[in-house]
Amino acid sequence: MVDARFEDGGEAPLGLLALDGEDLKIISALMQDAVFPITEMTWDQGRRRFALLVNRFRWEDKRPKPERVQSVLIIEDTMKVASQGVDLSAKDMILSILTMEWAAGEDGTGTITLTLAGDGAVAIDVECLEVTLSDVTRPYLAPSGNMPTHPE
Repeated sequence: MVDARFEDGGEAPLGLLALDGEDLKIISALMQDAVFPITEMTWDQGRRRFALLVNRFRWEDKRPKPERVQSVLIIEDTMKVASQGVDLSAKDMILSILTMEWAAGEDGTGTITLTLAGDGAVAIDVECLEVTLSDVTRPYLAPSGNMPTHPE
């Protein structure tokens, strides 16, 4: 079996699964600069599932014109969700993901932290690490026409 390469993606939608911290680093890199309305962040306590519908920058695409795609991020076996620096009542707020990090606990448990632009964060406590990232639309030209940048 050969590992996947960015070049293999082409126009095909992403469908990735993370079951450990190393896998999550790949999803984190692909989720960097994903933007979403706060209303697209949901936690279904009964199904123990946290989900986001995001507009993801296509870092894997090497075309001269930057593209985005709508993607769904699902975190299974969610036991608790907490946020810091995020006004959950601001229904028109747009959030942007900078990183996703995994902090392992005991017996497979742990916390996934979504660090957001503007000093916000969402911490998701899970029974075990199982995260999927799936593209759900065709790519479209990034409305800004630019690649995201970060001050150094």
